[in-house]
Amino acid sequence: MNDQPSIFRRLFERVFPKMPDFFSLLTEQCEHVAHTTGLLVEFMESGEAAIGTLIRQDEHEADRIKIRNLHTLNEAFSTPIDREDLHRAIIDLDEIVNYCKSTVSEMDVLGVAPDKHSLEMAMHIKLGTDALALGFAHLAKQPATAAADADSARKAERKVEKAYRRAIAELFQGDDYINMFKRREIYRHLSNAADRMANCANTLHDIVVKMT
Repeated sequence: MNDQPSIFRRLFERVFPKMPDFFSLLTEQCEHVAHTTGLLVEFMESGEAAIGTLIRQDEHEADRIKIRNLHTLNEAFSTPIDREDLHRAIIDLDEIVNYCKSTVSEMDVLGVAPDKHSLEMAMHIKLGTDALALGFAHLAKQPATAAADADSARKAERKVEKAYRRAIAELFQGDDYINMFKRREIYRHLSNAADRMANCANTLHDIVVKMT
């Protein structure tokens, strides 16, 4: 028995190549982001330089995943969802990891130790990225349920912003201006990570609306 595909099948697959599994690709990327934000929480709990190194290493792996996903998107003949939504999700997920790296790198350079505010913001970012990972995993078989995950990620972002405002209000007391501006930079990186998380949640919700 001949197991080789027919000439017609080979021609069809060349003209209409198999659609990549973008749901799995995005889920893998989300899981990597959630792993990085988990390390961020550990860093804010301990301040250990070794964990900061792991976060910087994670950022290199995140870049590899981003480049792979963008290349797959650019080469795809067709996609299961809007190309623009896929592109936005890939870029914003990577930006979350970039801000995690920026946070720990600047804390090292500026000599800033973690505090209760940076820990609180990191914990909410972790919860939000966990929700995103669940949401993108649900898209393949249960897209409607991903809307709740998107909402959870947005709620986490709002909690980060509330924590950020509390941190700034407490920070700008007294006259230690150098410390004020150093810590403000760190808090702002965490806030930016949360912003990108909210962008991903909005994209996830847009995808759900279009699929259901």
